Amino acid sequence: MGEVDLSHIQIESVRRDFRAKDKLISALDGVTLDIKQMEFVAVVGPSGCGKTTLLRLIAGLDFPTSGQIKVGGKEVRGPGPDRAVVFQQFALFPWKTVAQNIAFGLSCKGASQREQNELVEKFVAMMGLDGHENSFPHQLSGGMQQRVAIARSYALAPDVLLMDEPFGALDAQTRTVMQEELKGICRANPRTVLFITHAVDEAVYLADRIVVMSRRPGRIYEVVDVAGPREKEGWDQFKRIEDVMDQPAFIQIRTHIWRLLRDKVNVKVE
Repeated sequence: MGEVDLSHIQIESVRRDFRAKDKLISALDGVTLDIKQMEFVAVVGPSGCGKTTLLRLIAGLDFPTSGQIKVGGKEVRGPGPDRAVVFQQFALFPWKTVAQNIAFGLSCKGASQREQNELVEKFVAMMGLDGHENSFPHQLSGGMQQRVAIARSYALAPDVLLMDEPFGALDAQTRTVMQEELKGICRANPRTVLFITHAVDEAVYLADRIVVMSRRPGRIYEVVDVAGPREKEGWDQFKRIEDVMDQPAFIQIRTHIWRLLRDKVNVKVE
């Protein structure tokens, strides 16, 4: 018997219904998806198609009406240290410093003070937060706050990183910088990532595969491969996102997804 891939995500025929007054609303219907260990999967689709619902189900913050979700071969029955979530709103403790925010989960896990200090130092350096260890969230820009949130998640060493439009609240320039930084972090410290976004360019730049979802009830309309074309054209040699966006395969994939969303799903996209 082989080793279990701890970050392998299996989503099997998942349906999620909600009751609003006297009406039953289906957010997801028959979603089946297999996310391999260390794979970066982005999910795009119209507002209300169930993208965030799917992420919450994997996180264990909600439960399917029917179907099953497994992470590392085990059914998800609630939140766990193997999964970390980064939300659009930075969700930092305003009364804690940068260092204290990053260390919070570590202290909850019972890490020693020495271990906390070492990991905080490591991720402060990785996220370019040097000199801000003692700053409070309100003293930081939006981009820096999101760096802290990502550092806090990475410090916990989760097998799976779940990101719900983490750059959606940032201005365009900061968002681009954060995309490039996340790309570099994922190369240096690979994780299985599920990334929710409305921005097609962002999805194509970051992901190995892109899941295109239909209008509610959310179903998977198509799964688009990016890793193959990226490797063939050598995108990883480029450090800047604008250089990657000039590549023929990038343009082809972006156009294909844009047309799917506009013509098949009929949604305004960025």
